[in-house]
Amino acid sequence: MGALPVFRWRLAPDGYATRRQLRALGLRPGGQPVAAQLERPRRRRGPLVAYLYRVDLAVPVRPMTPARRAALERANRARRTCPSCRRDAGYVIPAALGCCVPCAYPDPRGSEGSTP
Repeated sequence: MGALPVFRWRLAPDGYATRRQLRALGLRPGGQPVAAQLERPRRRRGPLVAYLYRVDLAVPVRPMTPARRAALERANRARRTCPSCRRDAGYVIPAALGCCVPCAYPDPRGSEGSTP
């Protein structure tokens, strides 16, 4: 297999798209390999790289079925549930903390907070 064609930022020919651009078109790569890459030069660091896929080989996005929607809701609920207090935190629990912010940093003054 040869090397990938490399294009400068914003100079890719028609017929190529990033994953995000494919998704905006209602498409997905569908198992095709990366066809090319974009490079955006940066000062003092390596270039930013974006991988491109061929639009003509892309396939439609799979439709969201009720079972997939339910599974996605359960997964997101599990990411919001604190393992310590078992409450829905209302946000995704940070992996660095491992629990919700009130459990990770309990208020030493109790639940009253900073009010006298």
